[in-house]
Amino acid sequence: MTKMTSAYANKVLKKLNADKEFYLNKEREGQTYVASLDEEPVIPDYDYAEVSKEIAEIDSKIVTIKHAINIVNVTNTIDVNGTNMTVDAILVKMAQLNQRRGYLDLMRKRQKKARTETRYLSSAAKPEYKYLNYDLDVVKADYERIDSEIAAMQLALDKFNQTFEFEVEI
Repeated sequence: MTKMTSAYANKVLKKLNADKEFYLNKEREGQTYVASLDEEPVIPDYDYAEVSKEIAEIDSKIVTIKHAINIVNVTNTIDVNGTNMTVDAILVKMAQLNQRRGYLDLMRKRQKKARTETRYLSSAAKPEYKYLNYDLDVVKADYERIDSEIAAMQLALDKFNQTFEFEVEI
């Protein structure tokens, strides 16, 4: 059993994925070789059984660590501004809020009155204007509120990921 935090587990996962990529590359490069009929072939150092075994062991470790992280995420709660939420709920809520914040960002950047492009090439066409049909101050306030909510969630999540330890059998 190894004790890990989510932050450390993600570093281990990154290393395992790099190791897996090494073996996948070894497999891509080593599974065939080219030689002319009148020369001694240079056969790559490749053993299918060995490489497959290494990849399977790495995949098994990845599954074990990710499963442990998932269990931690669904069974532990974090206080975010007085509301207890599971880690997985925070991740879903943050994704929703990020999407909403992005849309509100577009809305808050609009001008209250903006000239539209002329539809006709004629210089006699009268200009048209596009007007906002919402209170710009309300949108800006909602943007700031959501941005603060995301920041609070991220800080709470970062603290949890750096400090909460769990055991993984790898």
